[in-house]
Amino acid sequence: MAFDNLTEKLQNIFKSLKGKGRLTEADVKAALREVKLALLEADVNFRVVKNFINAVQERAVGQEVLNSLTPGQTVIKIVNEEMVNLLGSTAVELELLPPNNITVIMMCGLQGAGKTTTAAKLAGKLKSKGRKPLLTACDIYRPAAIEQLQINADKQGVSVFSMGDKHKPLNIAKASIEHAEKNGFNVVILDTAGRLHVDEDMMGELKEIKTNLNIHRTILVVDAMTGQDAVNVSESFNEKLGIDGVILTKLDGDTRGGAALSIRAVTGRPILYAGMGEKLSDLEPFYPDRMASRILGMGDILTLIDKAQAEFDENKAREMERKIKKAEFDFNDFLEQMHQLKKMGGISDLLSMIPGMGRKLKDVEIDESAIGRTEAIIYSMTKKERSNPDIINLSRRKRIAAGAGVDISEVNALIKQFEQMKKMMKQMSGMMGKGGKLGKFKLPFGL
Repeated sequence: MAFDNLTEKLQNIFKSLKGKGRLTEADVKAALREVKLALLEADVNFRVVKNFINAVQERAVGQEVLNSLTPGQTVIKIVNEEMVNLLGSTAVELELLPPNNITVIMMCGLQGAGKTTTAAKLAGKLKSKGRKPLLTACDIYRPAAIEQLQINADKQGVSVFSMGDKHKPLNIAKASIEHAEKNGFNVVILDTAGRLHVDEDMMGELKEIKTNLNIHRTILVVDAMTGQDAVNVSESFNEKLGIDGVILTKLDGDTRGGAALSIRAVTGRPILYAGMGEKLSDLEPFYPDRMASRILGMGDILTLIDKAQAEFDENKAREMERKIKKAEFDFNDFLEQMHQLKKMGGISDLLSMIPGMGRKLKDVEIDESAIGRTEAIIYSMTKKERSNPDIINLSRRKRIAAGAGVDISEVNALIKQFEQMKKMMKQMSGMMGKGGKLGKFKLPFGL
């Protein structure tokens, strides 16, 4: 994740605070100097850092903290609360007009920020909430931009309005709104052209659209990996165009993450969503409290639960519960659990959301490719073998290994793991008592 380096440094600082029985004002100021350096190294805007440290220090050197029985933990609590304030205090939803009206959203940003993909992600998100979105191809300059929008829209099951690359973006946008009125769409998302940098032509084109059409929401898409430049771009767009919110992309990448901590403070505009991966489903609502918790290494169990519930199928869960109780869990069920895990994201990302796990996993390498090999082994089994694993003898294991292109030791290890998991699930079922529920939803592999 983007904040890994910052998280590690902050955790080390807090660890030194926790180790002290009592804190002096000098202890607090020394720790906050380290926090300041960590934030600056993470590419957080220097003005934002200064205001943040001042706010924390004003609260942290008070008698309430210094006389506390757990002063170190109290300082961490203050840092967490001020970081939540910095990120925007509360989550802000993208406001839309009532469904019987058409909400027009203009997406803008620099080239390479992931604007076209994000437009399709947003359309899919709104579709899942019962809206009928229409994506409009207003980028007439970038080669294959229209085609890329169409491909992503098809994957999301949403429609695209295009007039090719021979018309002005304003005319395309205007025609798409008329098309939406005639065909029952209630959200129009304009995918506008980006440039390599903020220039007058780009702003002029966007201003022309905004002046001549009733644009309800202007959303800036910003690449989190560009660090301080992302803050400068946000500030420039907000001053010249006026934005209603920001979507941060590539927040899962190997970056210092300072943009997320700066944009809200510099522009005064909320971060609405965070792009956490390349898949079209990887667009998460931005929760300041959850993000602060992840930055400080406290995990994010609420987002983990959201991910699980998004993939939760009540009928399948009920059937799985019945199978576990009757010890009928087989390799088909095992495969289904793996598919749920993959939909939720990588194992490393999921585990990092569990409080206390991030630090423990720092030096642990998790082989994500192992899931692919496990799938290959199960797919190499016959239907009969998947349903009745007890019949998988040595000769069958050799055939399965050959079919999956793995050593027989991997097949043996998987079958052993499966048998242990089956026993554990049966024990858990027994512990719940007669008529006991295993829970409203289940995380795959007992996570």
